[in-house]
Amino acid sequence: MSEGHQANHIKAYGIAYWVLQNDIEVEWLLNYRGGSFLMDHYKTIEEELIIRGVSFEKIADVKARTIKDEISDPEINQAVVSLQKAPKIAVYSPDGKQPWDDAVTLVLTYAEIPYEVVYDSAVVGGELPKYDWLHLHHEDFTGQYGKFYRSYRNAPWYKQQQSAAERMAASLGYNKVSEMKRAVALNIRNYTAGGGFLFTMCSGTDSYDIALAAQHTDICDYMFDGDPADPNAQSQLNFEETFAFKDFQLRTNPMEYEFSDIDATMAHKVPESIDKFTLFDFSAKWDIVPTMLCQNHTSIVDGFMGQTTDFHKRFIKSNVLIMGENKSLGTAKYIHGEFGKGQWTFYGGHDPEDFRHFVGDPPTDLNLFPNSAGYRLILNNILFPAAKKQPQKT
Repeated sequence: MSEGHQANHIKAYGIAYWVLQNDIEVEWLLNYRGGSFLMDHYKTIEEELIIRGVSFEKIADVKARTIKDEISDPEINQAVVSLQKAPKIAVYSPDGKQPWDDAVTLVLTYAEIPYEVVYDSAVVGGELPKYDWLHLHHEDFTGQYGKFYRSYRNAPWYKQQQSAAERMAASLGYNKVSEMKRAVALNIRNYTAGGGFLFTMCSGTDSYDIALAAQHTDICDYMFDGDPADPNAQSQLNFEETFAFKDFQLRTNPMEYEFSDIDATMAHKVPESIDKFTLFDFSAKWDIVPTMLCQNHTSIVDGFMGQTTDFHKRFIKSNVLIMGENKSLGTAKYIHGEFGKGQWTFYGGHDPEDFRHFVGDPPTDLNLFPNSAGYRLILNNILFPAAKKQPQKT
């Protein structure tokens, strides 16, 4: 999996998942040749590797033992993690085609990793515990329809989405879409607390935390829910309820394409060619979780924007782990934390291989980016629940 030696990094993850589906253990060699996978040789696996265009190397058992012995050296920042069960994956997404694409569903499809789609009725109905891993689609959990009002309020897709959301809320017994989304956010929080793995990108990050903080107040203006927002909404935010963020200020102007001052999109006044973020180097033997989540063939990853591009560090809680940052801007791109028995990861930006993905743009063709470092981070999170539970540090 090192740079220049793997023809298709993305499909390599799909192979690992497929092997796990067939009840064969996969060992993830953290920080060894870009985070390589080691597994027993079977003819069917070799055939699948060839079919999918994934580079591989056959080695003798003695060579495999030698590699693992070298990795076990306490002076070497590498580790072996056993992957034992293919996680059951859910993607939170509405029915029908959206005017934008979702990077996670794109990469799951390209990597040939199966997933199921769930949405508001399934979440409110308590179906999330059936899944090991949940991704939140490009979404607005505040009930403000993505803050697209200024630019797209007359667009057919916007009207259709608003109408569909209102029908869904009514069918589930809620007076407002914002009330339904609040219930969805709380159910997702309960899912995570119970041991689920939550992953979300772009506006699914900050809008989710904002919904948790605002669960006891109304932050939606009349065009979103039929009545004005509470004028004291800001003072009624409860930052104890959030996963990642604190002390942020809401952006309540319905004509502004922004939820709060968490997002650092406006700080990205740099050319695309120099917009990069850097992954932190963690101890593979002591910090297994962030090491897994940061596996890559490079530590410097091309930046990409979104409605929520990355996060101002001053609003990130002290117990949150920053795994990737834009050093020149001083912003956090990739963060992780624990909640109850579960864990979550927030990843800023919309599409790792489309620097500015606008509404209506065509989907990214991942055949053109089989070695995408930005997409590898998504796939790290997908395999994360497959890992054998590590003993707690003492």
